[in-house]
Amino acid sequence: MPSAKATTTAAATLGLTALLLVGPAPAASAADPDAHVTSTAALADIDYGTWRRDVAAVVAEARPYIEERSEDAGREKQAIVLDIDNSSLETDFHPFWELPTPAIPEVRELVRDAHGRGVAVFFVTARPGIIHSLTDWNLKQTGYPVDGLYVRSLPDLFAEVSAYKTQKRAEIEAKGYTIIANIGNNTTDLVGGHAERTFKLPDYGGKLS
Repeated sequence: MPSAKATTTAAATLGLTALLLVGPAPAASAADPDAHVTSTAALADIDYGTWRRDVAAVVAEARPYIEERSEDAGREKQAIVLDIDNSSLETDFHPFWELPTPAIPEVRELVRDAHGRGVAVFFVTARPGIIHSLTDWNLKQTGYPVDGLYVRSLPDLFAEVSAYKTQKRAEIEAKGYTIIANIGNNTTDLVGGHAERTFKLPDYGGKLS
């Protein structure tokens, strides 16, 4: 786990990154101080409860497939690949300055169950490498198993996100893994192949990051 100083520094970096990418998050209303503070989600008027139900519906579709596919893997090395923001963590529904960002419960339980069956768990995110350690800490702190975390290096920042993510899935396959499921909330997370099945979580036409 990072030191308090390292975490504070990384949090500031993450905050600046989020500010540049999605803009400042509005404050919670005085009438509802416990309301989820959102960034782009608030601007798009996306209801948190609706989003969670829509996520749960996709997870309900993925679960029986993953359970059946991983039931008798034998000597096959299986893996799941996930995006992070609004696919594994509630990024747009939580203030970026409050860490750790909570896990999406339905996705976390799906992933933990698969990991318990011997499926490796890899995260491929468009986040920059400068917040690799903080992102790794956040995922583990909120209960995710992490067998690998891929973030964008400086050259990757100039490539299309879909091409970068496809390349990383190919690298995972080159390590001998069969990617049985690829989960994300944007088409750039899912196109390009190198996965048996893809499961798209809601982004409401790109309104969620």
